[in-house]
Amino acid sequence: MPTVSEVLSRLDQAVPASSSASWDPAGLQLGNSAADVGSVGVCHEITEEVVDAVEASRPDLLITYHPLLFRPTNRFVAGATPSGRAWRLARLGVSVAVAHTSFDAAPGGTSDSLADVLGLSDLRPFGPSGPAPSVKIVTFVPAEAIEAVASAMTDAGGGRIGNYSGCSFRIAGTGAFDAGEAATPSVGDAGTNRVDEVRLEMLTAPATADVVTAAMVSAHPYEEPAYDVYETVSNGRFIGRVGRHGGSFDALVDQVGTSLGQVGLRVTRASDRADTVAVLPGSGASFLAAARAAGADVVVTGDVDHHRALEARDRGMSIIDAGHAATERPGMVALVEVVRRACSEATLVDLTGYDPTPWR
Repeated sequence: MPTVSEVLSRLDQAVPASSSASWDPAGLQLGNSAADVGSVGVCHEITEEVVDAVEASRPDLLITYHPLLFRPTNRFVAGATPSGRAWRLARLGVSVAVAHTSFDAAPGGTSDSLADVLGLSDLRPFGPSGPAPSVKIVTFVPAEAIEAVASAMTDAGGGRIGNYSGCSFRIAGTGAFDAGEAATPSVGDAGTNRVDEVRLEMLTAPATADVVTAAMVSAHPYEEPAYDVYETVSNGRFIGRVGRHGGSFDALVDQVGTSLGQVGLRVTRASDRADTVAVLPGSGASFLAAARAAGADVVVTGDVDHHRALEARDRGMSIIDAGHAATERPGMVALVEVVRRACSEATLVDLTGYDPTPWR
C-alpha cells in the first residue's frame, strides 16, 4: 500500500507541482504525508456535498482540483466554510492534495481537455501562469567527478523541469586556487594550482534546495567545494491553449452550449470570424490581451466581467463565457484517469460528479 507521499510523487511525474502559479497552493494541503493510501478520492472542488460523500466513502487521500483553502486562516471551526470543511476532513483523517494550475498547464490536463471537446486542432500554448520560484545551484567540479556529483543532485530532487529529469548545464573552464599548508586538496598540490573543471548548474524547487545542496557537497571530491545558490524565477508554464477551429462562430457557440451546458452561457460577438480560438478554463479574463496577441478571434473561458468584455469586443475579439466550473469540467475526466494511473493499487472514489457551480 503506497503512502500519501508516494502517491503524490507519482502524480508529480504527470502533473509537476512546480508548474503551478506562485499564488496557487499546490500539493499536500491537509493531512499526513506518511499515511497509507488504500483508497483515493478525486473531486472538482470540496463542497459540503463532497465532504458528505467523503464521510460515507472514507478515502484516505482526496485529490481536489480547486484548493480547499485559497486564503490563510487562523481558525478551524465547524460550519459551511472552507475552514469548516477542513475541520471535518481532519477529524476523518483524510489527507487533501491540490492539482490546480499545474493541471491546467500539464499536457492532457484541463486546458487540453477543453480544447479537445471543442474540436480544436494545431494547439499551441499561451497565457503564462507566472514565473515559478526556483533555486539554481552552481558548483565547479573536476571533469572525472561530474557525473557522480550531478547524479547525487538529481537523486536528491534537483534538475526537474516539467516532464524532464536530470536537467543540468555544464561548461568547461579553469579553476584556480592556492592550497594552504593545512589543506589536503584532492586535486593539485600545496601552493598555486590551475585545474580543469566543469561548471555545473542545476535548478531545483525552493523546498528541496537544502537537500540538493547537501547532496552536492557530499558527492563533491573537493575538501572545500565552491558553490553558489541563487534564488530565481524560472520556467513558468502556459495554462491556455490556442488552436484552429473549422466551423463558423455560430457553430462554435452551439458546440460550447452542447459540450459545456447552457447554464450561464454568455456571448459577445465582435465579428463572424472563428478561425482561431483560445481556451482557458476557469477565470480567463486576465488573459484576454494574451489571447489577442496569440491571434485569437474568439476566447472560450469563464468569469469575464463587463468592462473586459467590452474592451475585447472593441479590439475585434469575440468571447464565449461558458462559466467558471463548466470550462473546467472536461478536465475532471482527465484528472480521474491521471490519479488512477498514479495510484493503481488503491480503490478510486470518483467525486467529480458533484458540480461546484453556484449558478442555476
